[in-house]
Amino acid sequence: MSLDIVILAAGQGTRMRSSLPKVLHPVAGKPMLGHVIGTGRQLSPQGIHVVIGHGADEVRERLAADDLNFVLQSEQLGTGHAVAQALPALSAERVLILYGDVPLIEVETLRRLLEKVGPEQIALLTVDLNDPTGYGRIIRDENGVVKAIVEHKDATPAQRQICEGNTGILAVPGKRLADWLGRLSNDNAQGEYYLTDVIAMAVQDGLVVATEQPDDAMEVQGANDRIQLADLERHYQQRAARRLMAQGVTLRDPSRFDVRGEVTVGRDVLIDINVILEGRVVIEEGVEIGPNCVIKNSILRKGAVVRANSHLEGAEMGEGSDCGPFARLRPGTILEAKAHVGNFVELKNARMGAGAKAGHLSYLGDAEIGARTNIGAGTITCNYDGANKHRTVLGEDVFIGSNSALVAPVTLGKGATTGAGSTITADVPADSLAVGRARQRNIEGWKRPKKQP
Repeated sequence: MSLDIVILAAGQGTRMRSSLPKVLHPVAGKPMLGHVIGTGRQLSPQGIHVVIGHGADEVRERLAADDLNFVLQSEQLGTGHAVAQALPALSAERVLILYGDVPLIEVETLRRLLEKVGPEQIALLTVDLNDPTGYGRIIRDENGVVKAIVEHKDATPAQRQICEGNTGILAVPGKRLADWLGRLSNDNAQGEYYLTDVIAMAVQDGLVVATEQPDDAMEVQGANDRIQLADLERHYQQRAARRLMAQGVTLRDPSRFDVRGEVTVGRDVLIDINVILEGRVVIEEGVEIGPNCVIKNSILRKGAVVRANSHLEGAEMGEGSDCGPFARLRPGTILEAKAHVGNFVELKNARMGAGAKAGHLSYLGDAEIGARTNIGAGTITCNYDGANKHRTVLGEDVFIGSNSALVAPVTLGKGATTGAGSTITADVPADSLAVGRARQRNIEGWKRPKKQP
């Protein structure tokens, strides 16, 4: 059956104490609303309709996409009123209602819920809680049949003893929704139009209210303040860690590891503490990542090693290559098989050929470095003239002496060598030695300057 999804994202989130709209606060580096939209897309709906209000322009700008329909709720008059704003755009056989500040809901939970929707049946996601304070209570008859939902503020003392709470996530037959929303009243403690009143209407109209529950109660946890936001973050990271470990990753300490994007892993991967993976990261089998590393939008091929305190962004490490500790691989960097980048080496838009080495204390930008070439300590490529970037090209088996400055554009042929301390401003032929430094003079009897009294 066809499906429309309505995501309620109009709330202000005053308890966040922030100028940022609540649904844009991040979990795992991504807005909470972005997580909900991503989960909704996995259900292949015919439409995703996002009801926005506070900070509407900012929400629309941050998350605009061709498959999203943003609907403005100019006044926040309750959840029922919010869904009603999307009614003109709804035409599917089923309508699923989600919340922009409930980012951990699992697609499999929603699939189970949707399986229970039919022309004469609605589906409600409930959760059993030790302390359901603040949740609407599920009211059942003596046979366990759902009859209504009572909001916490409207519940009697006896009803508040019920531990089954309403998550707000609801799936209904599309053809019934307009009628139910049109009959809502705001005669309640909040003076709002509650979407939950639809349940009692459905019962009155002879429909069955089927219920489903999440495997984990945190799936339906929302974030009303930064404490709850932090709880969601930790739970997301614990879940991500478990999934990676199930795929063959060893995490030295799962509680000190963060994923802020999409990660693909092979078997026998080892990740030490305080590692952050951002964006799209591919880690092939046998990779080792040391402590305190940040890896963003990068690919680590089979057997690559990233040593402690290294930062990678937009880089690719070839099979058996290694970098660090304290290495920085910036966008456009490619290390081919068994290339070595040592401590305090920075590369940007540079390719190091198979077996090439840059052991320490170097900057290599806009460079092509041939196989087996050795870069001495303190080497820099002078790639920027103040207006434009220029490339340095080193052939295979080149040897760069320590403290060399390679002034681009410049090319060194296969097997070329530079003397330590040289400034290279012209091309060097293959198998040649280039020495670009002033002749040393020793001045005897030289007196050091002294401080004036």
